[in-house]
Amino acid sequence: QPATPPPAVQGSGGARVAVQWAYRELGKPYQWGAAGPNSFDCSGLTMWAWGKAGVSLPHSSSAQYSSGRHVSRGDIEPGDLVFFGSPIHHVGLYIGGGQMIDAPHSGDVVKIQDAFRSDYAGAVRP
Repeated sequence: QPATPPPAVQGSGGARVAVQWAYRELGKPYQWGAAGPNSFDCSGLTMWAWGKAGVSLPHSSSAQYSSGRHVSRGDIEPGDLVFFGSPIHHVGLYIGGGQMIDAPHSGDVVKIQDAFRSDYAGAVRP
């Protein structure tokens, strides 16, 4: 499928850079433990995207949950990390409009999904 150019990315500074990089990775395969550039797992994708903005994140969704300022659901902005599960087991990059870019699971690809599914656990601004 042809690459879709990212929409006008909202957010400022590093968040804008992280979101732009996440869009570039759409369609790449999920691979457990992978952190780019050819495949990703969930925390590898967020680590890669924020790394392009000069922000270092650990390669673990639960560790990323402790790597920034927690923001309420009403204050989430593009670039924020959104977390799922109890205990935390998944992370995505919020892109606005109730959506995130994430690397879901084996057999899938990096894609845009609903950011506020039933196991939503919280958000962090790196």
